[in-house]
Amino acid sequence: MPDKSFLDWPFFDARHRALANDLDTWAKSALDEIDHTDNDAACRQLVAALGDAGWLEHAAVDPAGSAPLDVRCLCLIRETLARHDGLADFAFAMQGLGTGAISLFGRDAQKAEWLPRVRDGSAIAGFALTEPQSGSDVANAMMAATRDGDSYVLSGEKTWISNGGIADVYTVFARTGEEPGARGLSAFIVPANSPGLTVVERLEVIAPHPLATLRFDDVRVPETARIGDSGAGFKIAMSVLDVFRSSVAAAALGFARRALDEALTRVGTRHVQGAPLFDLQMVQGHIADMALDIDASALLVYRAAWAKDQGAARVTREAAMAKLFSTEQAQQVIDRAVQLHGGDGVRKGQKVEELYRDIRALRIYEGASDVQRVIIARQAMAEHLGG
Repeated sequence: MPDKSFLDWPFFDARHRALANDLDTWAKSALDEIDHTDNDAACRQLVAALGDAGWLEHAAVDPAGSAPLDVRCLCLIRETLARHDGLADFAFAMQGLGTGAISLFGRDAQKAEWLPRVRDGSAIAGFALTEPQSGSDVANAMMAATRDGDSYVLSGEKTWISNGGIADVYTVFARTGEEPGARGLSAFIVPANSPGLTVVERLEVIAPHPLATLRFDDVRVPETARIGDSGAGFKIAMSVLDVFRSSVAAAALGFARRALDEALTRVGTRHVQGAPLFDLQMVQGHIADMALDIDASALLVYRAAWAKDQGAARVTREAAMAKLFSTEQAQQVIDRAVQLHGGDGVRKGQKVEELYRDIRALRIYEGASDVQRVIIARQAMAEHLGG
């Protein structure tokens, strides 16, 4: 049984506790009905199920209201879904990340057109930021968006795009050229059926989910498709990541919690020389380290989420710390769980083997671990010099 004592921490309100418990109850039954044989079909099913149940209402703002995204809700949902099903977590997360720029910076008409469909699961969203030559260096993105009258013409490639090939709409970042580097990027809403937009490669990874390289061959979008000001794309992208990066850490936390649960079941039921495996002090040491890493991760995750919900303009440092620590330690927690399972730990179809594959990508996407270290170090130096 997963530890839920963290829900009593002062980071949460009663509504957060109710949300976590209700989602856990729903996930226990609803997610068992999803057939994972066909990855694309499973994602479509998951988005539809999450939309029908109302969980996607937390992934994007209500265009008819004024409430901002609740980052603690995002994190609790991702942690809970990840504990049950990694693909369900992915399906939820991409609905939020894919339209995060619209939620935070979109015009009223843009919000009204896309956010209700994302919230009810009738449209699937994608976030097209990464390029073949730039990777984590967003400021060096080269895809062009050339102004042509009251339109923009987009040309270039995006790669490692989650939901690539199944999305109905992409948030795309391209160079409009106001200034060099970060200040010359803008954000656009691009429907997946736009002429000139093609999927040139589907990418297969160790934890299967829809992923693709996209090519934009003179894709024309109206000026009204631009999100925010021209040249504000880098700021928009970083603001979106500021919100959703903590939720990546929460997903890692969910994977780690499930790994600990699986390990506890294993060592409590597996016998060695007539006694439970748990009776070995070395095994107890592994379990203690796993529990410690999980609680420390949870504190960092929900500190960052709480700070953002309290109105902090930026939580770059807090989110970077949460993502770095939680993803790295989750990898170690899961590795220990695999070790404690012995040969079964690397057997296809075992939950810990699945978790071992699920966790690896989280140390890379939305800012690799070493990038997070650079962010944390630079902010520490800036605060030192400023003080």
